[in-house]
Amino acid sequence: MKKIVLAFDSFKGCMSAEEACNAAAIGVHSTLPGVEVVALPMSDGGEGLVECVRKMIPTTPRSIMVVGPMSKKVEATYAIATDGYTAYMEMAAASGLTLVAENERKPMMATTYGVGEMIADAIQQGCKKIVIGIGGSATCDGGKGMVEALRNCGLLSSDAIKDIKIVVACDVDNPLYGKNGAAYIFAPQKGATKEEVELLDKRLRSFAHDTELLGIATPATALLPGTGAAGGLGYALLAYLKAELKAGIEIMLDIANFDNTIMDGDIVVTGEGKSDHQTMMGKVAHGVMKRCRKANKPIWLLSGAIDDEEGMLSKNFDLVKSINDGNSRPLPILMQKETAMKNMEKTISDLCLHLNI
Repeated sequence: MKKIVLAFDSFKGCMSAEEACNAAAIGVHSTLPGVEVVALPMSDGGEGLVECVRKMIPTTPRSIMVVGPMSKKVEATYAIATDGYTAYMEMAAASGLTLVAENERKPMMATTYGVGEMIADAIQQGCKKIVIGIGGSATCDGGKGMVEALRNCGLLSSDAIKDIKIVVACDVDNPLYGKNGAAYIFAPQKGATKEEVELLDKRLRSFAHDTELLGIATPATALLPGTGAAGGLGYALLAYLKAELKAGIEIMLDIANFDNTIMDGDIVVTGEGKSDHQTMMGKVAHGVMKRCRKANKPIWLLSGAIDDEEGMLSKNFDLVKSINDGNSRPLPILMQKETAMKNMEKTISDLCLHLNI
């Protein structure tokens, strides 16, 4: 046993991906002090994308004032690779749900204008490629606000934007509108009433129709998987900016040079707050597992809670375990950062006792 690779997602509301990796590393070294441990904190490309990228590659942060989701100015921060070629950003930095108090969430009014301002700023800084995570949105405007911002600064129809490659970290396959679209599936989580959901869906249909009349998209575009992501921002990115929609975890694994990192690894360990059937739907652990299977590397899943009634997790991972197994303390205590980190340390330390070294 020479090398263990740690590739954890965040344990939401408990530990960040980096904290989970750090705790696991302490646990490994307490039992196997001579083993090389490589920590790769992971994100599925939504919230946390920029933080993870900045830990993986050299970047420079850039903060600008933009129009927030409820049209008040907010400070949005993104990162530019030190070579100046690629910008990494999250739509949530400009138009995220966490920027709006729960009692002030109004998806009928929320705008992605700030996202457009952030993209425009990156282009003006000389970036030729933009990687954007679109999780955690407060909006349901179909990306219309973003389009208006780019149009207002003269970029939408300019040659400058035609040369920009935009890659979108997108992990939902919903269409723009309809019963499985952005309004019906996601708007209620953003504060929309039943009546507002219907109005928002009509508004998205209208925006798509207007876009089609401009010759920018066809009726089929709005039905493509992922166009309903981030309140329909996926649609505008695809139609107006010719973006490529890609699974977030695949983008992050490529940035982390994951395949080369595990090449001489003996075991890879991943995990998240709760693992269940949704884990196998493009989450971090699923993406890590697929890469490990391809490379023929053992893969462990250590999460805060495990629900494997269907047996999909134990079928795909070599080891599946909750870091809270046998711990009868109440969930609020187990969810405390210090408790979770100690449980992670102990769990992986105990598991390492049984490894052949």
